[in-house]
Amino acid sequence: MKKLLVVLSVLPLFIGCKQVEKKQQETQVVEIETPEKEVPFVWEGANIYFLLTDRFNNGNPENDVNFDRTEETAVLRGFEGGDIQGITQKIEEGYFTDLGINAIWFTPVVEQIHGATDEGTGKTYGYHGYWAKDWTSIDPNFGTKKDLEKLVKTAHSKGIRILLDVVLNHTGPVTEKDPVWPDDWVRTGPKCEFTTYENTTACTLVENLPDILTESDETVELPDALLAKWKEEGRLSKELDELQLFFDRTGYPRAPRYYIIKWLTDYINDLGVDGFRVDTVKHVNENAWSDLYKEAEYAFQTWKKKHQNQILDDNPFYMVGEVYSYGISSGRDFNFGDKKVDFFNHGFKSLINFEFKSDGDKSYETIFKKYSKLLHTKLKDKSVLNYLTSHDDGAPYDKDRTKPYRAANVLLLTPGASQVYYGDETSRSLIIEGTEGDATLRSFMNWEDLDSLPEIQKIHKHWQKLGQFRASHPAIGAGKHKRLAKSPYVFSRTYVNGEYRDKVIVGLDLPKGKKSLWVKGFFGDGTKLYDTYSETEVTVTNGKVILDNGFDIALLELVE
Repeated sequence: MKKLLVVLSVLPLFIGCKQVEKKQQETQVVEIETPEKEVPFVWEGANIYFLLTDRFNNGNPENDVNFDRTEETAVLRGFEGGDIQGITQKIEEGYFTDLGINAIWFTPVVEQIHGATDEGTGKTYGYHGYWAKDWTSIDPNFGTKKDLEKLVKTAHSKGIRILLDVVLNHTGPVTEKDPVWPDDWVRTGPKCEFTTYENTTACTLVENLPDILTESDETVELPDALLAKWKEEGRLSKELDELQLFFDRTGYPRAPRYYIIKWLTDYINDLGVDGFRVDTVKHVNENAWSDLYKEAEYAFQTWKKKHQNQILDDNPFYMVGEVYSYGISSGRDFNFGDKKVDFFNHGFKSLINFEFKSDGDKSYETIFKKYSKLLHTKLKDKSVLNYLTSHDDGAPYDKDRTKPYRAANVLLLTPGASQVYYGDETSRSLIIEGTEGDATLRSFMNWEDLDSLPEIQKIHKHWQKLGQFRASHPAIGAGKHKRLAKSPYVFSRTYVNGEYRDKVIVGLDLPKGKKSLWVKGFFGDGTKLYDTYSETEVTVTNGKVILDNGFDIALLELVE
C-alpha cells in the first residue's frame, strides 16, 4: 500500500450571518492508504538469485557434520556449513527483497553420498548437491523437510518464488560408503564425447558418475541398498505405498526415470515450490523432460487446489534448463552435431544462456537490441536466463571483479530473465588461493565485506537500486526495447499484457552533473516522472527531462 498525506481544512461554521463557532482555521494532516498498482510477476523477466546452499549462510551450526564426513578435503571441496535455515534467515531479513530478487534458485538439497571421492587432487564431498544418494530425503547437512517447508512459505510471504535444482541424469559417485546402483538403473560407461546425440546422452559425464538409464522403459526393482535404508529409517512401507499410488495413477512403467520423477515432483506436491532448474539437460533424452514437466505441472495444480489461500498467481509450473553451451542466437534448437532438439518443446519455459557473458563488453544498445529482437521473434513466449557468473563456468565475465557497476547494468537491464550469482552484488572473490577447478568460484558468501567495506556497500547499493527497478517493472526484462537517443544514451521499454501496461525509460553513461534526457515520442510534455536512482521527480518539458546529480544513470518511471 502507498501512504498519502491528505491536508484537511476545518473552516469556521456560519448560519446565515451568525458565526456559530469562532475558531481559527484548523489544519489536520490525515494519513490514508491507497492500493499500489499491482505488478504482475512474469518469468520472462524474472530476477533470479542463484546460490550454493552450503556456501551462503550458516543458519544452524548444529547440522554442520553428518554421516561422519570428517575427512580432510581439498580447498573448498568439503561442507562449509551453509544450510536451508541460513537462506530463510536472509529472506526474513529482507536481503533478497532489497535486492529486487523475485525468485531464488539454490543447489540441490536431497541427501548426498555419504563418502568422499578422491580424484587425485584431494578429497571431495557432495557439498554442491549434485551427487544424489536418496532423492526422497533432505541431506541433514542442509537441514530437514520442515526447514524446506518453512523456506518456501517464508519466500512466498515476501512474493518470492522458489526454484529447486533437480538432477535426473546421474546418481552420486561410488565410494566405500555408497555402492553403485544396479546395472538396470545406471550405466558406468562410456564417457561422453559430445560430438553426436548418442555420445552425449547415452554416456557418463565423467569417470565414476553413474548415468541413469533415462531412455529405458524397462521395469526395474528398487535397489536393495535403498530398501534397506528406508527400512532402517522406518519409512519403507510409506515409500512403497506412495510409489504404488503414483504408478497406478499414471500408468507409467516402473522404469528408472519415472521413479525419480515421482520423487522430484513430491517436493512440488508437498511444499508448493514454483519451479525447477534442471541440471545436465542435454545429457538426457528429451522425452524424459516432457514426462518430468507433465508430472510437475500436475503436482503444482494439485498443490494449488489444496492451498488456494497460498497461491501467488496463475503462472504454470516453471522449468529452466541447463543445456550446457546453449546460446540465445541458436533460437529454439540445440545442435548435437547429427541432430537438433528443441528443448522448449519439452517442458522448458527458459534455457540458461551461455552466450550472454561474451556479449557483456559490447555496447549497451548492441546487447539490448539483439536480446529484445530475439526474445520477441524466435523465442516469443519463451525466455532465456542470462548470467555473467556461475558455479561451474571457469571463465566468468569479470573474474577479477573490476567492473561491478558495468556487470550490474548489463545483467539487470538486458531483456530476458537475469541470474544473479551469490556475491555478484558484493564482489565476492572468484580467485581463491589453493583451489582446483570450479571450487574457486564457490567460496563462502562475503558477509564481512558487506558489513565493513564502504566500497562494497556502494556496489551493493547499486545492485539494489537496479534490482528493485527491474522487479517493479516487467518492461525491463519482458518488454520491448527502443533507443530514444544516442548521446546521452536513453532507451525505453514497454510491456503490455491485456489491460496491464508498463512503460519506463533508462539513461546510461550519462554525464555527471546537469543532464538532459530525450524522451520525446514516449512521454508527452507535462508528464511527471520519477528517477528511482536519484529519488528525484521531474516533468517532461519540450520532449526532455532535466536531472542534476552526480550519477551516470537514470531509472525513470511514471508518477502514478
